Amino acid sequence: MSGNPNSDRRSERRQQTRAEIVEASWRVVRQHGLAGLSMRDLGDKVGMRAQSIYSYFASKNDIYDAMFLQGSRAVAERLEQAADDGDTSDPVEAIRRAVHAFVDVCTEDPVRYQLLFQRTIPGFTPSPTTYAVAVGWYEQMSERLATIGVRDQAGRDMWTAMMTGLTDQQISNDPGGDRWKRLVDRSVDMLLTDTTRPAHDESETT
Repeated sequence: MSGNPNSDRRSERRQQTRAEIVEASWRVVRQHGLAGLSMRDLGDKVGMRAQSIYSYFASKNDIYDAMFLQGSRAVAERLEQAADDGDTSDPVEAIRRAVHAFVDVCTEDPVRYQLLFQRTIPGFTPSPTTYAVAVGWYEQMSERLATIGVRDQAGRDMWTAMMTGLTDQQISNDPGGDRWKRLVDRSVDMLLTDTTRPAHDESETT
């Protein structure tokens, strides 16, 4: 026999309401900034008293956590799509597509990028379960880099610094444009030259 239908419907309605609150939260922060998430404004968006929102989320940070999870999944999905598109036999082109996908998905929504990568909300840290999604796509990116010979942490750090650096510059200095997005291929080529070289034996230089 199936579970209690009334209980199932209540659970479904609750999840729908939580989803509506998260979507409304994105609208608020895109208008007022991440620090401007007001429970009163949020209540107005979803048609309920601000205090009633706490029936669905324990705190404002709990809402940020749900937003972080949604944003991380969006990045993961875009990177997975990039991996599936094009020639999967060429690891360099796969990396190139992944970098383009990352910069694209981040610059499409600057507030989401800020939440995921810039730690601008005092006292907020994503929960371990939520953060695991971000760790997952980072590990997948690391595996792709390993296929072209980038296996050390310093090399991975250079790649992520390039990806977020181009994103930061694009959002800050040419919002809605492509000045820094046009530099993706050139940046990839530069890092391919640098980070895929055989490591020097330090004993030979000392």
